[in-house]
Amino acid sequence: MWDRNQMAARAAMELEDGTYVNLGIGIPTLVPNFIPEGVTVTLQSENGMLGMGPFPIAGEEDADLINAGKQTITEVAETAYFDSATSFGMIRGGKIAMAILGAMEVAQNGDLANWMIPGKLVKGMGGAMDLVAGVGRVVVVMDHTNKHGVSKLIPACTLPLTGKGVVDRVITNLGVLDVVEGGLKIVELAEGVTEDELRSATEATIVD
Repeated sequence: MWDRNQMAARAAMELEDGTYVNLGIGIPTLVPNFIPEGVTVTLQSENGMLGMGPFPIAGEEDADLINAGKQTITEVAETAYFDSATSFGMIRGGKIAMAILGAMEVAQNGDLANWMIPGKLVKGMGGAMDLVAGVGRVVVVMDHTNKHGVSKLIPACTLPLTGKGVVDRVITNLGVLDVVEGGLKIVELAEGVTEDELRSATEATIVD
């Protein structure tokens, strides 16, 4: 199966040249390290940054340059800075082509739950709700199961929703699945993973 870096590298293959893309916290923050050669994308952060580079080399961090997950990042030659109102104007106005996000649960109809677990400390939804409503395509990158081995791809979300019917594609450590009519469709299997293994780890309906 894929590790976190391999999942991020597979997600980077979803990037289209010349587009504006927002990356969520968690595994998606690794995507800039794997942007394919010849593909130019502009990464947007809802905390007010357009144009982000990869993570900085140890010892060269700039504490003033952070992404939405409070991690230090690097800027690029074309980086622009702005306030949150402008940032969310871009998102709500449909100017961002894709969001690559993490998730706690994804339902077979594309519902997304990625912002809170009831009873646990929550920092806030952040820009997730606006992102899934305003971008053209939503790709989720996450582990296929939780730490207890329970599927995170399920018939219906049990956690509070971030958005209804918003997910287009899911990339997990076991493979790639698309949200289609009637359930999820297997697009690709991770290295060393069989279709039977993926199916047995998935509670959601998988259609042929």
